[in-house]
Amino acid sequence: MEEFVKQTFLYDFYGELLTKRQRQVYESVVLEDYSLSEVAQELGISRQGVFDMIKRCNKTLEEYEKKLHLVEKFLHIRRKVHQIHLLTEKYGAEDIAKISNEILEEL
Repeated sequence: MEEFVKQTFLYDFYGELLTKRQRQVYESVVLEDYSLSEVAQELGISRQGVFDMIKRCNKTLEEYEKKLHLVEKFLHIRRKVHQIHLLTEKYGAEDIAKISNEILEEL
């Protein structure tokens, strides 16, 4: 999985478990693509401080995933529902296709 996508999923599932400050820095650097220098200047901390915080956040988010496996389970369910959707289109089961499509949209 591409690193950015992985980070995004981890943040979506576990981001609320980070502190407010960690979320602010993580969102700015990882999700909004601000430079370390821009975030450091805005928050009045060093560039190294921003880098270290991102590194700690990534480690924390990955530790949550190792314990809870929520992203792994989500991706597994999404793949299975997508397979169901493809099969229903192939065999003309419109009702099931509609339901599987609704599930995919919710995921």
